[in-house]
Amino acid sequence: MVDEGKVEQGTENKSGYIRMKKFPFIMLLFLLVFLSAGITTFALAFGKDKVVTVAPQRSEFNKLYAAFDTLKNGYYKDVNQQKLINGAIDGMVSSLDDPYSDYMSNEEAKSFHSSISSSFEGIGAEIQEKDGHIIIVSPIKGSPAEKAGLKPNDIVVTVNGKSIQGMNSTQAVTLIRGKKGTKVELTIQRPGTDAPMTVPIVRDTIPIETVYGEMVDESIAKVQITSFSTNTTKELVTTLNDLQKKGMKGVVLDLRQNPGGLLDQAVSITSMFVPKGKVIVKEQDRNGKVKEIASQNEGSPNLPLVVLIDKGSASASEIFAAAVKESAGVPLVGEKSFGKGTVQTAEDFKDGSNLKYTIAKWLTPNGNWIHKKGIVPDFDVALPDYASLPIINPEKELALSTSSTEVQTAQKMLKAVGYDPEREDGFFDEKTKEAVIAFQTAQGLPADGVLKGDSTMKLMDLLREKIKASDTQLQKAVEVLKERMK
Repeated sequence: MVDEGKVEQGTENKSGYIRMKKFPFIMLLFLLVFLSAGITTFALAFGKDKVVTVAPQRSEFNKLYAAFDTLKNGYYKDVNQQKLINGAIDGMVSSLDDPYSDYMSNEEAKSFHSSISSSFEGIGAEIQEKDGHIIIVSPIKGSPAEKAGLKPNDIVVTVNGKSIQGMNSTQAVTLIRGKKGTKVELTIQRPGTDAPMTVPIVRDTIPIETVYGEMVDESIAKVQITSFSTNTTKELVTTLNDLQKKGMKGVVLDLRQNPGGLLDQAVSITSMFVPKGKVIVKEQDRNGKVKEIASQNEGSPNLPLVVLIDKGSASASEIFAAAVKESAGVPLVGEKSFGKGTVQTAEDFKDGSNLKYTIAKWLTPNGNWIHKKGIVPDFDVALPDYASLPIINPEKELALSTSSTEVQTAQKMLKAVGYDPEREDGFFDEKTKEAVIAFQTAQGLPADGVLKGDSTMKLMDLLREKIKASDTQLQKAVEVLKERMK
């Protein structure tokens, strides 16, 4: 939520004014100008650069000014003054030890604004700094990041060979984003795997289309919200109206892999499913003062609803999930959510740079703070094991007699899509080659028994289709929804 305000303060003497005779007044002005010029000349001729002063003086900044002047005058080569100032601000923000607070340069600020309100060019993944690492919160639906197989909690180790250890999320985004059609290579460390993976991704235009709907059967619709962006409420209303015309009587709302977004959009959408006057979210400021935001009941809270969440559901997604659960009795299905319980605002400086910082905690309607804890679903349902398989670098050749973790992953993928190599130990033997040839033949690919390039990409595509067709979480959500519709 952005809630900015500026207050201009001034003083005005309303008690009257002092009259002076004209001649003495002019002489006094002349004397003051003469003295000022003399003092200035003396300072320029004999003085050194002194600590910068501002009015009113604030003693807490004396050390900062002294450090600035020491570097400016004593460093062994010329320094960029603006860079020093930016570094000081960045250092202040970094000292908060808050991954959601950032100081952004002009270029970084433009990138930040575009990701909220329009399309942008990049890989399409929400990232976050955590414990000195950059991690994937969630890839955007249909994005290059999703197609490459990036998953929540993947740690980005390097970008084009450059370590991003210690960078904040804004700095990392600047490296990862780029023009459509260009390639960026990420080294990923996935929790639970031993070796890091190299993932080449071709950047593309990432449209901010956030709502996707389809009928699951004759009466139940599945609606996926991928993020809470500027037009998400409008998109959702349009989608629900279209699905009602197709016979929708109940909805599974899918918030899996949804990294959040704008608070006002989350509140507006939640109001569509929570009775009027019921609490949606509470904000708690630094002094412990709590502000409640209630439902405006802009929609149909009587529409049967079940919500899907997972470890990629964060921030605004969690606000929605907690609100419908606690204020409307809507069941949650899936896995425990990410756990982001703070609210940020952003303020632009005159030079185009930007300061994003945390202004409050948000609490669930029952007063729970889910930060770093997440929301536990009513029905804990995992996806099949093959849904969490790591990606394979399509530029790497997997062939007869090779042995690696990538071969092991390929063997598990082959088995999942119906071409069982009869082993999953990472050794590429004759049986594995036969399975690869069978897979290649069925898919109209050159049947050389080698996994690389198009063969690897097609194998991962088939696995994604298999995961979608065997969506155990969605199946459970539909089952629960049917019970609620009786």
